[in-house]
Amino acid sequence: MAQRPLSAEQRQSLLGTALIGLCCLGTGIALAAGRQWLVQLAPPLTPNNSAAELARNRRQSLDPDRRRDAALLLSAQPKSTPEERRYWLQGQGWGNHGGNRVLAAISLKRAAQAAQASGRPQEAQVLWGELLRRFPQEPASADALYALGRRQPKLRRTLLKRFAPHPAALAAALEAGDALHLARWGARWPGAETLLLQTCEEQQAALSAEDKQLLAAGLVQLGRGQQALNCLGETAPTAELQLRLAQILLRGSRAQQTQAEELLVRLANREGPEGFEAARLLAQSPAPRAVEQLQQLPPSLQDSAPVQARLAEAGQVDPAAVLSRWPNDPASWELQWSEARQALLQRDWSQASRWLSQLDSATLPAPLAARQLFWQGWSAQQQGDQASAEQFWRRTQRSQPLGYYSWRAKERLGETSNSEHSAEALQFWQPLASGDPRIDALWQRGQALEAWESWRTKQGGKPPLHPEEFLIEGRLRTAIGDDWTGLGQLERASFRLPQIGCRGQLERERQLHPRRFSAELNAASQANAVDLALLLAVAKQESRFSPTVRSGAGASGLLQLMPATASELAGESLDHEALSDPERNGALGAAYLKQLLRGAAGNLFQAIASYNAGPGAVGGWLKREGFDLQREPELWTEAIPYPETRLYTKKVLGNYWSYRQLGQRAEDLCR
Repeated sequence: MAQRPLSAEQRQSLLGTALIGLCCLGTGIALAAGRQWLVQLAPPLTPNNSAAELARNRRQSLDPDRRRDAALLLSAQPKSTPEERRYWLQGQGWGNHGGNRVLAAISLKRAAQAAQASGRPQEAQVLWGELLRRFPQEPASADALYALGRRQPKLRRTLLKRFAPHPAALAAALEAGDALHLARWGARWPGAETLLLQTCEEQQAALSAEDKQLLAAGLVQLGRGQQALNCLGETAPTAELQLRLAQILLRGSRAQQTQAEELLVRLANREGPEGFEAARLLAQSPAPRAVEQLQQLPPSLQDSAPVQARLAEAGQVDPAAVLSRWPNDPASWELQWSEARQALLQRDWSQASRWLSQLDSATLPAPLAARQLFWQGWSAQQQGDQASAEQFWRRTQRSQPLGYYSWRAKERLGETSNSEHSAEALQFWQPLASGDPRIDALWQRGQALEAWESWRTKQGGKPPLHPEEFLIEGRLRTAIGDDWTGLGQLERASFRLPQIGCRGQLERERQLHPRRFSAELNAASQANAVDLALLLAVAKQESRFSPTVRSGAGASGLLQLMPATASELAGESLDHEALSDPERNGALGAAYLKQLLRGAAGNLFQAIASYNAGPGAVGGWLKREGFDLQREPELWTEAIPYPETRLYTKKVLGNYWSYRQLGQRAEDLCR
């Protein structure tokens, strides 16, 4: 049947409806575009946002990504309860692709942990199962395999195979007594050392040559050189293991140093990178006969910066020629300082200036540039050029705004009287810049542990090799509480990374000076009238804020006290276990520092040197002619005959100054 034509009224009505629809559609599109524009304009959420800001975004943001970011950041708040974390993370495990995949997996993991911690094991099991089903290859699933593997041993075996270097796998290996897995992937895992030693001692006859090599390599990572040799027995170590063994043995007794030198001499006669590395390590040997051994190396190895620098120190080669040829090699940097220091101690200021100007300070890492610039200023002043001295000291402060030489430069400029601040630090979150968007995304959302687990899995359990890797891993480790390793890695990075300007360097130094055990050290500070910044400085240098550390000499705890000294201070017998208590150790360490400061009439240089070497030894140094502690404390410190105490004194006092300045803004420190 033919369709009847529309009347004029009907056509007008339809046209009006269409226009209204188009207007609504246009408004909707405009609103959606406006909302998207607003979302894109909003700055990303980071750990710098307050809890109130995060909670508001979790409830009100139009962007689901932003709501999840807020939930993850809230769950990372140190004072959050399991119930709060469970509430915030509900429904956040969405998304199966791209960046959403990583965050969805982490959200499920954190939600499962919160459910378990709040007494909901069945809910946790469901979440673990969902995580493993949807994201079997994501590092977060390692925790699911570990949790579900309690009832299904097959999953533990999958964990060890699929995520070998992941912390969850290391925990599983320790529980299973798998020393070989730990030696390969995590020798530093808590409890691994005991298992490695036990396996070497009790199963020596049953171990294959490959297993012995693996266990020995793990023990070398732990600094247990002699135990590694014992574990090897008659098994010959590989070239790589020989190098690592020698590096550890060089720090040991004289007999161990001799063992190391024998290993290195054999390796140094090989072609290739092993031979070069052996020559470099041999050049670092403190034994006098090392010079003779270096002179017997193949010509290609003798003609290298480390060997030539050591021969120059021994008077066999012109130091200036070495500096000119290898200005960017760390061996040249230390050679320059060795020659300059000798000239300074002899008060030969013109000769010191000559050595200090041999290398361009702009090409040195910041701590070494600051050292060079400070002493250039000192030498200029001693030669009557006050204007140049002040220029050098201001450059010292710009190259390294915190630290020992910045302090001494300010002191020499007469600028320290009104510039001391509380040890309270202005700490701000900073991007990790790891080069891996997945890891950086976790870091930005406050998931430091998950970022570390992903980094470790990506690295395959291998130690960092380059300064940039030491910097990233050091930041990750300190963020999860592993200050012993993390601060050591950050320190190592600081002496190899190129300069990045005052503000960038300031951020690096802030990372190097965390505040730990604030309640314990603050109580000790107040009870003994010892500056909190000084206690932080000593604790950082002595133990890197690791209360269970024990030194080779027998000192224990946060401030590394000898049991005899601590017992005398406490009026009762104390053992290592008692000294691992941060509160007790902090209180006794503060009391000892107070005693040393009183004996030194308040002189920080004398008191800190005494903390390391003992008051008796330092008392003898006070009587030396030519070095006045009161008038020239910097030169007096350089004349300390114990290299360890000399470095220790500068490190602790640099920490002390840094902790006192951390409350300042970058604008004030980098003027």
